[in-house]
Amino acid sequence: MKAMILAAGKGERLRPLTLHTPKPLVRVAGVPLIEYHLRGLAAAGFTELVINHAWLGRQIEEHLGDGARFGLRIAYSAEGEPLETGGGIFHALPLLGDEPFVLVNGDIFTDYPFAELRRPLQGLAHLVLVDNPPHHAQGDFRLADGRVGELHGAGTGLTYSGLAVLSPALFADCQPGAFKLAPLLRRAMAAGLVSGERYVGRWVDVGTHERLAEVERLLALGR
Repeated sequence: MKAMILAAGKGERLRPLTLHTPKPLVRVAGVPLIEYHLRGLAAAGFTELVINHAWLGRQIEEHLGDGARFGLRIAYSAEGEPLETGGGIFHALPLLGDEPFVLVNGDIFTDYPFAELRRPLQGLAHLVLVDNPPHHAQGDFRLADGRVGELHGAGTGLTYSGLAVLSPALFADCQPGAFKLAPLLRRAMAAGLVSGERYVGRWVDVGTHERLAEVERLLALGR
């Protein structure tokens, strides 16, 4: 099974850190954020990795190289203009092949055991959901009997963690260009083709300076 890390965002809320450094290379406890994912994926037995990039993407390629020092083989999907989540994945499909693949948002920090995702996919997608953080109190989706669905009414759901397993068939009707992943997932949910799980371990959406500091604190506690 291959894996893909989404690394094309500009990280505008982390300025000035991201003015001259791509967000995945922002250091957390002295280590570029993306390297935590690379180490976790390699430890889980992944060997083939695709990374998309746009903003300052050449720096990502220069820093990570071919991935050999992490025990990985990295292929890069360069985007002249950011293609958003769905468009970026669609653009990278020729590198990912015809089988389901793991998707990791490059701007999260987690101790989720990636090996848990190396299992047969039932449907078009499998999402890892987490309890809602303070900045996203309503959540994204509901989880019931192992199936993910849209939120309806006034209830509170769970937040999509940025970790998933996707089938290339999810993108069957797509065209090149910029588009979001969420509408594709919602269409698959309506057909009952999205499974899910709730993860209660460490997870941070590293989108602001405050959350970057939170990851620093978590790592310090771990030491």
